[in-house]
Amino acid sequence: MQASNTDSDQAAGLRRMANPRPVKVIAVTSGKGGVGKTNVSVNLAAALSAQKQRVMLMDADLGLANVDVMLGLSPRKNLSHVIDGTASLEEVLLQAPGDFTIVPASSGTQRMAELTPAEHAGLIRSFSELNHELDYLLVDTAAGISDGVMSFAKASREVLVVVCDEPSSITDAYALIKVLNRDHGVERFHMVANRVRSPEEGRQLFRKLSAATDRFLDLAIDYVGMVPEDDCLRRAVQKQQPVVTSYPGSPAARAFKDMAMRVRKWPSPAHLAGTLEFFVERLVQHSTGEVSS
Repeated sequence: MQASNTDSDQAAGLRRMANPRPVKVIAVTSGKGGVGKTNVSVNLAAALSAQKQRVMLMDADLGLANVDVMLGLSPRKNLSHVIDGTASLEEVLLQAPGDFTIVPASSGTQRMAELTPAEHAGLIRSFSELNHELDYLLVDTAAGISDGVMSFAKASREVLVVVCDEPSSITDAYALIKVLNRDHGVERFHMVANRVRSPEEGRQLFRKLSAATDRFLDLAIDYVGMVPEDDCLRRAVQKQQPVVTSYPGSPAARAFKDMAMRVRKWPSPAHLAGTLEFFVERLVQHSTGEVSS
């Protein structure tokens, strides 16, 4: 099935955006829930913003969205209104503590968790109308290997996998990477070790995961760093603020700042792949069946 003119115009509109630099699109994901993926997304966004980067965080955990809850925000409209045509993307944007922009999703709505591939493309239809200048788009996906996770991850240039020190977290992270690599051709992965007791524990987690990927898969995975167990992180969650802004001198905040500096050293895309335009085009192609997995 070929993409319609309307679908093709989505990416064409993005090319008209006055953006002096390519937008780097990073999917933040995990093999299982409960590993702190959204906390990593929020604090990485805040850390990048503190380093003078222009950041938008898209809550792509459809049906179980909680970025706005984590930040104490009360959106009047969200992505469900964008999908049904009652709001533009500009109208649902929120400013977050930490000076970055949030695209909120709908929480507790089963309909949002059962979107067709075509409706996933409808989610980002309003991107062509954005007037924001961006350096980074972080996409906080759902956990697991649903079609929505696959479509968002394969459309992003970089995939950041959050893992904690639990056997099921490592096993499910490997399964996620395997499906993205073998079925969808994704070859670039990064890993964050979350809630670990020491830098060595974080490196051990990475060695466990990379040993499996090196043996069975043909891909590149690198270690972005670790986030330590830190009571300041728990208190920041209770205050509904990023730990980067509420406790900037804490071990967790310093870890996120270091992570942001490493992310900024990732090479910029030398061509369309990896930019916001490519992100939109891949989601549109995924919805129309134009690109096979």
